[in-house]
Amino acid sequence: MAPHSLTRPTFNLIGCGRVGLTLTRLLSDQVTVQGLYAPRAASRQAALDFIGSGTPCTGLAEMPSADLWLLAVPDSHIAPVATQLAEQLPTRVPSRVGAKPPMVFHCSGFLSSAVLSPLAERGWATASLHPVLSFASPALAIQQFAGTPCALEGSPAALAVLRPLFEHLGARCFGILAEQKALYHAAAVFSNNFTVVLQGMAQAAWQSAGVPSEWLTPLTEALLNSATTNVLALGPQAALTGPAARGDQAVLQQQAQVVQQWDPLSGQAYQVMSELAQRLKSAPRPLTGSK
Repeated sequence: MAPHSLTRPTFNLIGCGRVGLTLTRLLSDQVTVQGLYAPRAASRQAALDFIGSGTPCTGLAEMPSADLWLLAVPDSHIAPVATQLAEQLPTRVPSRVGAKPPMVFHCSGFLSSAVLSPLAERGWATASLHPVLSFASPALAIQQFAGTPCALEGSPAALAVLRPLFEHLGARCFGILAEQKALYHAAAVFSNNFTVVLQGMAQAAWQSAGVPSEWLTPLTEALLNSATTNVLALGPQAALTGPAARGDQAVLQQQAQVVQQWDPLSGQAYQVMSELAQRLKSAPRPLTGSK
C-alpha cells in the first residue's frame, strides 16, 4: 500500500545499523529505496550491498525528497536529526503535484513519536514502530521477522501507512499509548534483559553451591522451558511456584540470609523478587501497577 499515491512510495533511510538495514531490505519489495545515509562511508556502502538498491548520501542535504523516512539512529540522535530535517524544508518534501507531506518514523522502544515534533510541526505524519525482535544479525532477522510483534503509536495518517506495510511483511502490529512508551519498554526489559540477568545469577549461585559445570546448561534449560510453557499456558500468577507461592515465610527469610551472605547485591534482588512474587500470588487480578 503506497502512503500517498497508487505508486510505490519513495523511501529514505537515515542510519545504516542493523535495524535500519533489516527493515529497509524487508520493505524494498513495497517501496522505492532512494537515499541511504550514515556518517561512515563504509556503512553506506555496506547498506547498499545488503539492501540491493538506493543511493549512498554523504549528508542529509544530499538526500532526495521522499514519501517515507526511517530514522534508524541511536535514541539520542533522533531529536537532532528531526530538527535538522525540519530546518531543511521544503527541500525534503515531495514536489510532485498533489503530493502530501512526508511520513517519518523511528524504531526506538523507549522514545515516543513526540521526539519527532519538529517535523510534525511542519506537517509531517510521525510515528514510532518498535519490532520486538533481536536484530543481532540482519540476515537472521530477515528470516525471523514474520510473526514479529510490532508496537505502533503516532498520528492516524502515519499509522494508516505503517500498519499495512508491516502487516504485509507478516508483522503482528498492536497499538500502545504514546505517553506510556517508556513503561512499555521497561516491561520489555523485565521480560527479556532481566530474565537473562537472573539466569546469570542462578548459574553463578549453582557454581558456588558446587554444581558441576556440565550441569549448568541442563538445569537452566529444564527450568526455563517449564517456566515458559507454564506462563504461556496459565499466565504468570497461576504459573508461580516456590516458597513465595506456598507462603513459606521461614524458608524465604533463611534463604534470603544465605543469598545475602553469598552476594549482597543478589541478596537485595532476592528480597525484592520474593516480595513481588508474594504480591503476584495474592493479587485478585492481573497487576496494573500501584499508586
